[in-house]
Order: sequence, then C-alpha cells, then structure tokens
Amino acid sequence: MAAVGRAGSFGSPSSLGLGSGYAAASFTANSNADPRAGGEEDDGQNLWSCILSEVSTRSRSKLPPGKNVLLLGEDGAGKTSLIGKLQGIEEYKKGRGMEYLYLNVHDEDRDDQTRCNVWILDGDLYHKGLLKFAMEANSLKDTLIMLAVDMSRPWTALDSLQKWASVVREHVDKLKIPPEEMKEMEQKMVRDFQEYIEPGEDFPASPQRRNTSLQEDKDDSVILPLGADTLTCNLGIPVVVVCTKCDAISVLEKEHDYKDEHFDFIQLHIRRFCLQYGAALIYTSVKENKNIDLVYKHIVQKLYGFPFNIPAAVVEKDAVFIPSGWDNEKKIGILHENFQTLKADDSFEDIITKPPVRKFVHEKEIVAEDDQVFLMKQQSLLAKQPPTAAGRPVDASPRVPGGSPRTPNRSVTSNVASVTPIPTGSKKIDPNMKAGATSEGVLANFFNSLLSKKTGSPGGPGGVGGSSGGGGGGGSSSSGGSGGSSLPSSAKKSGIVNISLGF
Repeated sequence: MAAVGRAGSFGSPSSLGLGSGYAAASFTANSNADPRAGGEEDDGQNLWSCILSEVSTRSRSKLPPGKNVLLLGEDGAGKTSLIGKLQGIEEYKKGRGMEYLYLNVHDEDRDDQTRCNVWILDGDLYHKGLLKFAMEANSLKDTLIMLAVDMSRPWTALDSLQKWASVVREHVDKLKIPPEEMKEMEQKMVRDFQEYIEPGEDFPASPQRRNTSLQEDKDDSVILPLGADTLTCNLGIPVVVVCTKCDAISVLEKEHDYKDEHFDFIQLHIRRFCLQYGAALIYTSVKENKNIDLVYKHIVQKLYGFPFNIPAAVVEKDAVFIPSGWDNEKKIGILHENFQTLKADDSFEDIITKPPVRKFVHEKEIVAEDDQVFLMKQQSLLAKQPPTAAGRPVDASPRVPGGSPRTPNRSVTSNVASVTPIPTGSKKIDPNMKAGATSEGVLANFFNSLLSKKTGSPGGPGGVGGSSGGGGGGGSSSSGGSGGSSLPSSAKKSGIVNISLGF
C-alpha cells in the first residue's frame, strides 16, 4: 500500500496492476514505431522500478514500531524517576496501577525516529493483573523486562528480584504461546548470550543486525556450552536489572557501618541472579546522573539493534555495569577474594539485615499560655506566700541594738553615746531565723560572753589607759585626753563591742 500511494503521487493510475498493464500495452502497441518512443517507454519502466525499489528499501530500513519496555520493582524504588530522567523530565508525577510513558528513539544513520513504549507496574502485587495490557502474546518477542532494585534498602534486593521475576514468569505462562515459538525465543536468548563479543576495534559500526542464516550457522558451529547456573530461568525475552539510588552507598557506609565486602556480597548475589536469567546489570543514580545514558543505549541495542561498544565495568562499587553474556562463575568468584569476615555461601538474609529502627524521642510541644492567665496564676501564688520586703523575708525577731545599718557619715563617738551595754544572756539564737540573723546572734552571744567574763578587771583589753588598780584619776585623764568622756571602763568595753557589731 505504501508503494501504491507513492506511485499515485507521481500521477500514475491508482492501482499498481493498472499501471503495469498500461505500460506493457503501450510498449506492445508501439513496438514498430519510432525507436525513440521505445526508449522513452524503457525510461518510464526504469523510473517505476527505481521508485518501487526505493520505497521497499526505506520500509525495510525504518525503525520498527511497537517495541515495549516493562519496568517492575518495589514502591519507592525510583522507577518513574528513572524513565523521567531518560525523557529529560526532572520532576515526574507518579501514577497508580499501570503507568504508560514512552522514549523517543532517533537513528541518525537512517534519519528515522520512533517511539518505544514504557510500561511501569505499581509496586503492589494487587495490580499484577494489569500486565495483560503491556505483555501480549503477539508482542512478547518485542518486549524487554527491566527489574528495579532500590540500593538504599539493599536488604530487600534479592527478595524483590525473585518476586518480580516470578510474576513475569507466571504471566508469560498464561499467554499460552505455542511451544515451537517459545523454544525459538529461548534459543535466541542462548545465542545472544553465547555470541557476546567484548567491544573492541572490530566492533561493527553499522546498526544492522546480523540476522543471516549463514552467519547463524557459522556461529552455531563455535558456540561454547553454557555454565551450570547460566540461563536456568530463560524467559525468552531480554532482561536487565537496574540498581537505583546507588548514591545511598555512601550513606550506608556512614550510618550503618557497611564495608566494601558487604557491597561485594550484595553484588555477588545480584550477579548470580542475573546469570540465571541471562540479564544485564547496571548501577544507576538519578540524583548524580550516573549511568543514565547507559540504560538508554542498552535498551535501544536490545530492541532496535543499535551498536553498543561500552565494555563491562566492575571497579567502582556504585557504577557497576555487566552486559549480558560477559559474566560467568569464574568472574564472580573474584569477589570472594576480598571477603575477610564473610563467606560466599552465607545466607543473604543473615548478612544483609535491616538495621534497627531508631526511636526518636519527640519532645512535647510547649504551648505558651495567655499572658493574663499566667499573671493571674503568679498573683495567686504570691498571695499564698508570707509577706516579704525587698525580695527577702521579714525578720520578726527583735534586732540587736548594735546591728543597725551603718551610715557613711556616722562617727564612732555618736555610736558609742547611743549604745547601751547588752546584758549577759539577753540574746538567744532563734531556730526560725534565717542564716544572716543566726550569724549575728552567734556573734552577739560570743562577745557578750567575753564581756561577762572580764567585767571589772582593770587589766583587760578595755583598760588600756589605766595604770593603777581602778583609780578614777588615771582613767579619767587618759580617756579625757582622747575622747573627752568620763564613762566607766565597762561602758567603754560594751561600746567598743557594739561599734564592731554596727560596722
């Protein structure tokens, strides 16, 4: 029909059969005419042949439509973010159930482009019945399976891979594909795995596939047998395991004390799984834009036969790439050499365990009450307390006469004249008094005891001016020379004591 439409565009009859018959009839009727007329008819036929040949060639070289990518994985594994990054969309809203997206595939050599359908199944097994819209019997051979593994939760990696692979296997069995066709698809997977060639100088630059029977017969004659654990679960369609959020590896090292051997142990089990399904393995990070273009190139190589010359990479623990057909048990065994505390035969669930959940103590939010309510409460509390003066409790006990506050301009003489002797034993310590009042009472009792012991003795500390045994003349002259007072010695002593207490 494409050839007919193209021919009609040049003004020929609408039917290809009429056009051919018309050209033949013209050539027969004019066989005896001028040779130049016959040459024009030949040119017309050659033109038609060129047009039809060009259309046929272009139809064969166009990118085939109807290719599908089916992406499965747990909730939160970054499936939608990965495809959104491949589309060039930074933020993509996640759907529910079954999401449909597409990738624009452009072939610069053929100057052609097409769309690759992408189906993303929800992480809940409840929605697995929606696979019938993405995987049909007539389109299974044009489908690529992509399994997403969340590397921020590596303890779920192996269970997730086995769960979603079994979902795909169960759905493929329900399609009831003829055994001959299914066997052919499985054999093609085996051939592609065995015919893997390490990229080098001789890698073909043409995007055309090697699909001639002679080439297949030649390759069949030199195919090496598969390993014991290789392609034991052959789905008949290509599979790629994509480990997402590989930027979380550094977080696992800091917060959960993961070592290099733990990541090698995880990689070992994932590679063993890939070997069973003949799958490729790609570590990616949307956040760091790591190996995102590698995922796209691998998709178009598997579905459209584009050239792919990127070798395997196993050095960087967060950027691993292992193409389908490259790996084997011997290469996986190299990881065992780095194990110090682990063993290759250890159970994955026993070594890579979920870290304990840290219980965060959430402090209760303190809500400030209304100012007026707060002030009313404080007022009621103050009313219940005993009366205070200047922030200190009032001392209701009688104050010592010598304990009055000292004024800056008060002289010693005025203090002596206004103070009377303190009788012995007139001051007792009140147990209810505060610390300051108690100390004053102790001092007062101490000095009163000194005065009571030495009252009337002229040789005491107070009789400094007395030279004889209590004569009034000597005491009067000495005291009169200094202060002009004729107080008895006992009054002087008590006045000196009260002055010290007042100070």
